[in-house]
Amino acid sequence: TMTDQRLRQIKIKTGIVKRLAKEECTYKTETKQQEEKIERLKAEAADEYRHHKSSEVLQESKMMIHDSHRRLVAAHGALVQLLETEADLDESEEYKEAQNILHSVKLDA
Repeated sequence: TMTDQRLRQIKIKTGIVKRLAKEECTYKTETKQQEEKIERLKAEAADEYRHHKSSEVLQESKMMIHDSHRRLVAAHGALVQLLETEADLDESEEYKEAQNILHSVKLDA
């Protein structure tokens, strides 16, 4: 039915927001670990090559945070918009779950 398709869309978009929020979190953790590694290498006075490589990896991680954050903001906005459109479904499990996810996701960069 039409309602089932609408609920399915809410479920799909909720899943996307969830996944992207998790992805962004993973990249932030990686970045932090990489920064700590670089500090260790500095302390150990590691060779230039290892230090350079670690800095490259760090830059990549930072770019991935930026990219996943951009996608998360877009997916978050799309889900907010969908919920506004489908406000008559606000008693459904899917709708409530979507709202919970939206509230739990922090969009501050």
